[in-house]
Amino acid sequence: MHRLCNRFLYCRLITSSPNCFKTLVRNMHSSLANEYGAEEKTVHLYGDEELQYHVDNEDCRELHIPVMVKEVVNFLEPQQGQCLLDMTFGAGGHTKAVLQKATDIKIYALDRDPTAFGLAQQLSESYPRQIHALLGRFSQAEALLTCAEVQPGGLDGILLDAGCSSMQLDSPERGFSLRKDGPLDMRMDGGRYPDMPTAADVVNALDQQALASILRTYGEERHAKKIASAIVQARSIYPITRTQQLASIVAGAFPEAALYARKDLLQRPTHVATKTFQALRIFVNNELHELLAGLKVAEKFLKPGGRLVTLSFHSLEDRIIKRFLHGIDNSEKFNLSVRQKIRQMGKNSSEKEVEDDLPTESVNARWTAIQKKVLTPRAKDNDDNPRGRSAKLRGAFKL
Repeated sequence: MHRLCNRFLYCRLITSSPNCFKTLVRNMHSSLANEYGAEEKTVHLYGDEELQYHVDNEDCRELHIPVMVKEVVNFLEPQQGQCLLDMTFGAGGHTKAVLQKATDIKIYALDRDPTAFGLAQQLSESYPRQIHALLGRFSQAEALLTCAEVQPGGLDGILLDAGCSSMQLDSPERGFSLRKDGPLDMRMDGGRYPDMPTAADVVNALDQQALASILRTYGEERHAKKIASAIVQARSIYPITRTQQLASIVAGAFPEAALYARKDLLQRPTHVATKTFQALRIFVNNELHELLAGLKVAEKFLKPGGRLVTLSFHSLEDRIIKRFLHGIDNSEKFNLSVRQKIRQMGKNSSEKEVEDDLPTESVNARWTAIQKKVLTPRAKDNDDNPRGRSAKLRGAFKL
């Protein structure tokens, strides 16, 4: 994705062609769809990532609640003298819980978000021997670990958290939340890559068909065509640059009674633009590619018997994790065109997705499950932290 962004910047500077960015983003979408299973059955999003309450930016650090923290620590089972990797560090809730369990431990805290990296650096000042902060994406983790003199097969445990952090959702200037007005950005890297396309770039540059494809593929948005049409019509009058501006455009494509007709897993009303925002976020940040890259890093750097613990928040993520742990190539059977894949998704939308949990003995003899059944938050967890209601926790030993 970064290479494509550089191509976009070069094309913009050299040719100033308005079609270059459109080609870039289409290629990004086609690559993701081809690689990560857009042709499979429906993409079940387990709900939006918005809470019904809000916190001010200065309170994010104190009020951020790590998802399923007790279960995560139990799966990792940290021991004195071990070496772990936390992907993604976020506000550090899981890392701090591990430190409470085993103080004589080394944790590499990775995050692509500069704000989270800053928090990891602050924690490392209090725990200079235990915490080593790393700034980068999952796809950059191998290089970062190598620079930190971590050898392949040198880690005892890895936590891979694929979710969007509360700090990002609660900061209007980051552009993730449809409930708080801010620039339509959604880049998890913040300003580290100024030439990286934002969500505003995507909605203002792509044609209607490409936009609909993104919404349908990454958001399971049944009304993708209607929403894409509304976006194209609105941007012909004025550029779409703000989060609530986009939310209003999406809402305008529906009757007023339908705005909160959708329900989340807790049966609470959710805004009709929620899936649009989530689909754009996944696309802009190349999240599916990054997830698979992170899994490959985990396999390379875990020692035999090491523990991989994953947290996913929608079915595209969970499907990639399941296929990886089963030893199924995530690029298999992905030889259909994007148009064919989207059509096939529609045909399969009424079929029930089978929950193929990881067996206790992995089919590819690389992984064996810590616990066969996937874990989800308890009712009390949902009451305490509604934002984590869609989480799925999996764990496996490397053989």
